[in-house]
Amino acid sequence: MKTRRQLLKLGGLIATASVFPLSVSGAKQIEKSKRGTGPLKITKVEPVLIRMPMSDLRADELVAMNPIGTMTGRAGIGNRLNHSFPSRTNGSRLTTLVKITTNQGIIGWGEAHAPTAPTVHATVINDLLAPIIMGQDARNIGPLWEKMYSSQRLRGYSTGFYTESIAAIDIALWDILGKFTDLPVYQLLGGKYRDRIPTYQGAGTTEAAEKSMEEGFTAIKMGFNKSSTEGIDHVAKISEVVGSRGQVMIDSLGAFKLHEAISVGRKLDEMGNIGWFEDALMPEDTMSYPILAEALDTAVCVGETLSNRFQFRDLFMNRSADVVNPDVSRAAGITECKRIADMADAFGVLWSPHVSTGLSPYVAASIHLAVSTPNAVIMEGGNIHKATDVGDSRGNVLLKEPIEFHPGYAVVPEKPGLGIEFIENELRRVTVN
Repeated sequence: MKTRRQLLKLGGLIATASVFPLSVSGAKQIEKSKRGTGPLKITKVEPVLIRMPMSDLRADELVAMNPIGTMTGRAGIGNRLNHSFPSRTNGSRLTTLVKITTNQGIIGWGEAHAPTAPTVHATVINDLLAPIIMGQDARNIGPLWEKMYSSQRLRGYSTGFYTESIAAIDIALWDILGKFTDLPVYQLLGGKYRDRIPTYQGAGTTEAAEKSMEEGFTAIKMGFNKSSTEGIDHVAKISEVVGSRGQVMIDSLGAFKLHEAISVGRKLDEMGNIGWFEDALMPEDTMSYPILAEALDTAVCVGETLSNRFQFRDLFMNRSADVVNPDVSRAAGITECKRIADMADAFGVLWSPHVSTGLSPYVAASIHLAVSTPNAVIMEGGNIHKATDVGDSRGNVLLKEPIEFHPGYAVVPEKPGLGIEFIENELRRVTVN
């Protein structure tokens, strides 16, 4: 039994609590305790179209490609129609975010790989995927993924805008689950093997390569689509600048035929510090990749154009690559990319997250995946650590607490979910809709 003095003291504390509001942390704890075990129902799915920088151009004015009939410009039979260039967007960077709200007030963010025509992704999300997941329990990530994917699989859809849109929703659901459990996504995936993932940045000149090495990077990537002596000599000069301090990744965007790729690859073998030969062949040339991988000492990297585990299964079965680089916002999200990474590990294949021109949900999801898998080796990262532009920073400047990037590595966010929180006013500055 409490004494009179103790009761008076307790009464004073209660009175004080009624006058002074709860601390922020106390309020959060009370809010968290209200969640209970009831359904975490999805109540709203909102695509958010992003354009960086903003412009008055109509959507149909953004898409640009080389004219029909553009040639490669090489000598002899190497001078043929050039099919190895993607569409561009006239100086703008585009993407589609998705914001998912639940009945318990928890919000998750995801992102589709949408460098062109992001309204298509918004339409797929609004008209196809949102009706499938509305009212469902957001914690059922696997079953919801299967339900979305199965909605069109018997109609032959398994790639492109379809899986990119699934990726956006899947990433948002993992963000929600992390916030619900008060755990970072990597913990939900089984834990982290390390706190950070190495990164590389683009450097196409000897000056840029030297600067990257001085900054602290141990790997750079350069584009290369010429089989001429002049082109090889340029690669050799950059390789010499990097020396034993790091490696040079070569990305050819499907520029070569098999005989050309083997010839180029053997010259890369001689340089000794080429990390990988990426997308040497066109994506459809799947029969040639095993021959190329067998012919070269340099690691063959492929996978950013693939969109599901079934495509990667065939790649692994045919021993077509030494490294794969699936894209979490293209290959159907965290759920599917974790399966791909695990499958790669079973075949002794390394993996590297492909991170294109997206924003922070894209980047954060890639980091969480990378640190939670034993065979991840490096990730696209670039100079995010010093970028101030929205696009160049991959949206880092839009966050209340930016993702921690350093020259040569990125640190996994430790806060719940993806560990990111947008500054809403800043995000609206680059939002189209």
